[in-house]
Amino acid sequence: MHAIRLHAFGPAENLRYEPVPDPVPGHGQVRIAVAAAGVHLIDTALRRGAAGPFPLPQLPTVPGREVAGTVDRIGADVAESLLGARVVAHLGGVPGGYAELAVTDATRLHEIPPNLDAAQAVAMIGTGRTTLGILQFTELRPGSVVLVTAAAGGIGTLLVQYAKTAGATVIGLAGGPAKVDQVRRNGAHLAVDYLLPDWPDQVRAHIGDRGADVLFDSVGGAVARSGIELLAPGGQHLVYGWSGKSDEEGPVRLSAGELAARGITSEQVIGPPLLARAGGDLRVLEDRAMAEAAAGRLRPAVHRFPLADAAAAHRALETRATTGKVVLEP
Repeated sequence: MHAIRLHAFGPAENLRYEPVPDPVPGHGQVRIAVAAAGVHLIDTALRRGAAGPFPLPQLPTVPGREVAGTVDRIGADVAESLLGARVVAHLGGVPGGYAELAVTDATRLHEIPPNLDAAQAVAMIGTGRTTLGILQFTELRPGSVVLVTAAAGGIGTLLVQYAKTAGATVIGLAGGPAKVDQVRRNGAHLAVDYLLPDWPDQVRAHIGDRGADVLFDSVGGAVARSGIELLAPGGQHLVYGWSGKSDEEGPVRLSAGELAARGITSEQVIGPPLLARAGGDLRVLEDRAMAEAAAGRLRPAVHRFPLADAAAAHRALETRATTGKVVLEP
């Protein structure tokens, strides 16, 4: 088979498309003929040699932890009925997704709903489960006003859809006209370009003096600060990422005094807090995400690249040139 291998930490060009031995499933495992593999920002950090929620891998390594495709081989003590099944899986702490074939435990599999292709299924098993995890921290009701930063991204796209289905007024923020158009097509009541200096005025003109109830923040920096200023008393600032590397561009940290004066809350909802809310079981969130997609309530946006162009996919993701979930297709 062919796979993407990383032989040395560094730039995206270090990702090499090359032949490697076919993996063989062990006890309780299956092998998946991969039709789509997810790309995550964590992958780009690990490629650079920056440890995060996962330890740095031993090199050479095949990156990637989200795959979808068809079971083509099974190991011992695995039901033969799985052969030929369309499945999606998050590989957990073991990489190996950027490949034509991938091995994982049978207990990690989810059946792909008929209304999803492999790339959409990959989006839901990773980005979808994170979205449902973030939504554990708030309760959206009819009449709520919601601000979503990076609303053209994978998580942002799903947050807009979920909030609108809940009856909320949804304001989606994105960078640049093309992304703003996508947010508008996705159903946001107002789509705003946060690269324009007057974007907060546009939001105020739309919602009046009411203020926003929830700010879903994955951008940080000045955009987040302006979004916080739009929150009404009792509003929530939910942080699940930040785009910048400098202190000015990073996450906004509010003092207890600022929070009390405004009557708002601010909390990071990714990582351990998200896992704790899920009772330590991410599969619960995966099940919910797949069910929402199967019912048509959530429709993931996908940005597709050929597997051989994994380096281009990494560069595009790092420079914010993508919309939706980035997926590699062999």
